[in-house]
Amino acid sequence: MKAFLLSALMVLLCVACDDYDRWTTSATATLEFSADTIRFDTLITGRSSSTKTLIVHNRNGEGLRRMRVALKAGAGSHFRVNVDGQYLQMGAGEDFEIRRQDSMVVRIEARVPVVGDTAISHHADDLLFLLESGGKQTVHLEADGMDVKELKGKVVVLDETLEAGLPYVIPDSLVVNPGATLTIRPGVRLMFHNGASLHVHGTLKAIGTQEHPIIFRSDRTDRMFPYLPYDNTPNRWGGIHLYADSKDNEMQQCDIHAGSFGIICDSLESINTQQPFLRLMHSIIHNISGPGLQLHNTSAQIIGTQISNTLGNCVEIVGGSLTMVHCTLAQFYPFDAQRQDALHLSNKGEGESYIPLEKAHFLNCVITGYADDVVMGQLTQEEGNPANYLFAGCVLRTVDAGDKDRFQDVAYDTKDLEPNGCDHFTLFDTHNFLYDFTPKDTSIICRTGKAEYTQTYCPTDRLGRSFISADGNVACGAYAPAPRKEEEKEKNTK
Repeated sequence: MKAFLLSALMVLLCVACDDYDRWTTSATATLEFSADTIRFDTLITGRSSSTKTLIVHNRNGEGLRRMRVALKAGAGSHFRVNVDGQYLQMGAGEDFEIRRQDSMVVRIEARVPVVGDTAISHHADDLLFLLESGGKQTVHLEADGMDVKELKGKVVVLDETLEAGLPYVIPDSLVVNPGATLTIRPGVRLMFHNGASLHVHGTLKAIGTQEHPIIFRSDRTDRMFPYLPYDNTPNRWGGIHLYADSKDNEMQQCDIHAGSFGIICDSLESINTQQPFLRLMHSIIHNISGPGLQLHNTSAQIIGTQISNTLGNCVEIVGGSLTMVHCTLAQFYPFDAQRQDALHLSNKGEGESYIPLEKAHFLNCVITGYADDVVMGQLTQEEGNPANYLFAGCVLRTVDAGDKDRFQDVAYDTKDLEPNGCDHFTLFDTHNFLYDFTPKDTSIICRTGKAEYTQTYCPTDRLGRSFISADGNVACGAYAPAPRKEEEKEKNTK
C-alpha cells in the first residue's frame, strides 16, 4: 500500500513538473501588457528620467521561451530597458522566457539629447517582443525633451539680466551680491533643484507681463502618480530670500509655487515707508510647505496677489509696515491638517522683544480658509506704540471683532454663510490639486470691495479684468469674477 501511494505521488509530481515546464510555439499564444504606451512627461535634455514600470503577463496555459526583447532603434535609442533585472545591452535584443500564468517586470528610463532649440523635441521608439512562433508585439515609448540653460554656482556680482528663451535650471542656488541688481525679463522660467533657492542681498527686479509671466518652480518635470505632476506638490525647491542688506525689490506678474517657502524678508534696522523694501504686484505664491510671505520688521506693498495653500502662515507679519490691496489669502493647504493661518499679525519678535507694527492695512482683500478663524495674531498694545492695523472692504473668515474703527465695511465669512470657505471659488479640485480662486458671481466677494481703493491702487486683476462690474459692484480679492458665457459670447461677436 505504501509503495502504491509513493508511486502515485511520484506520477503526480512528474505530471505537475511536466505541465509547468511545457512550452508552446502556437501563434495564438500572445502576451498581455499593463500598458500599450509608456509616455514620459517633458524631460530636461541630457538628464536621465525617473523609471517607469511595464508588467508583461503570460496568461496562457503554457510557457513562452526564446522570446527576444529588443528596442527597435537599437543602440540609437533614447530609452534604457531592464527586463527582470537584466539590461538590454546597447538596446540590442536579449532572449527571455516566461512560464505559464507568470509575468515579468520591465523598467524603462529615458534620456533625451540636447537639440539646441527652444522648441520641445519629441522622441519615440518601440519595445519589441519577438515570439518563438514568429509573432511580434510592441509597446510604444515616447518622451518629449526641453533644452535648458544651467546656472551652476551662479553669483551675480555686477548688474545682470536674464532674458526669456530656454528655461534656466538652478542646481545649487542663485545668489545676488550686495550692490548688484538682477533683472528678470518677462517670460523667464527659473527651475530650481531640490533645496536650491534665490538669495538676494542686492536688488531683484522681476517684472513679468500678463502674457509672459515669470515662473519660479522646481526642476521636477515628471509625475508622482499618473494623475499628479510633482509640480502640483510642495517642497520641491527652496524659495526666495530677501536679506536685510537688500533693497528696492520689485516683482510683478510672477508665479512662485511648489517651494518650501515663498518669499522671506529679513528684519530691517530702519523702515522706509516711502520706498518699500518689497513691492509685489499681480503675482501668485501657491502650494508651499512653509510660510508663503514672511515679513519681519520690513516695509512692503502687496497688490493684486494670490497667496494660497501654505503649511505655514500664508502671510506672516511681525512689526513693520504693510499695505495689501486686492489680495486673496486662501489657507486650503491639502497635505497636512496642522496648517497655520491665512494671516498672522504680531508685534513680538524672537525673545518676546517688541517690534512696532507701524502699519498693516488690508484693503479690498479676501482672507479665508478651512478653519473657522484664519485671521490670528499676537498683538500687544503699548503706550505710545499702538498696533496700527485696518481691514476695509474685505471678506474675512473670522469672528466679528466688534471693532468698527479697525474693521470697516467688512463681510464676515462664517460657517453659516459658507460652510467650507472654498465654496466661493470657481475651481476646487482637491484630487488633482488644481485651484482657481476666481470668485463665483454669486459670492459676497463680488460685491464687498470699495471703489476708492480699486481706483487708487488696482483697477484690474492680473488677468486684465475690471474689479468694478457694469452694475457698479466692486469685487474684492485678487480676481474679478469671470465673465458669464453669455457676456463672453456677446463680446466676441462685436
